[in-house]
Amino acid sequence: MNKKVFKMILVLSLTGAVSGGILAKVFHFADPLIQENKRRELREAIFVVLPEAKDYQTIEKEINKEKITVYKGIDANGSSAGIAFIADGGGFQGNIRIMVGLNTDYLKLKGIKILEQNETPGLGNRIKEPEFEGQFKSLEIKPKVEYIKYRKPEKPNQIQAITGATISSDAVVKNINNAVEKVLKNFPSEEILK
Repeated sequence: MNKKVFKMILVLSLTGAVSGGILAKVFHFADPLIQENKRRELREAIFVVLPEAKDYQTIEKEINKEKITVYKGIDANGSSAGIAFIADGGGFQGNIRIMVGLNTDYLKLKGIKILEQNETPGLGNRIKEPEFEGQFKSLEIKPKVEYIKYRKPEKPNQIQAITGATISSDAVVKNINNAVEKVLKNFPSEEILK
């Protein structure tokens, strides 16, 4: 190996090592800020989907090696204001993460808040718009939440899909139904809301 090649390898190695070290330091200082922002976003979402709540209590269970978390909302009188939980699953172009609020009788949604999504700009990402999220307020969860296309909902458990973004609308509904089913099965109301 000649000297020129050796010098080039040495310079590239040193540049890579210094760059990697700088990135590691930046991550070390930025990570706590990122985690704090995620906690703040989660807290804000809980209060969006449980508007009567003034505080909340985190309740966790481990079911089949999977940790399931619900947030019991507590109103100004110290009574239950419902529960909130994350509905997480696939969308058209990636994961969709949703905060879901459920009322105290476990029969209706109180609302949803899209936390993360990577859907198509101008189409699927319209799931974050208040007009779409607002359809889930007071929506019945039995037998299951449904979406319909090209017309207004006719039943108390239906929402209208976003035109041109049916897959994204369907993904939101499926993720919510899956999470609701899991929560109803593992967190009975008499256990959580007492």
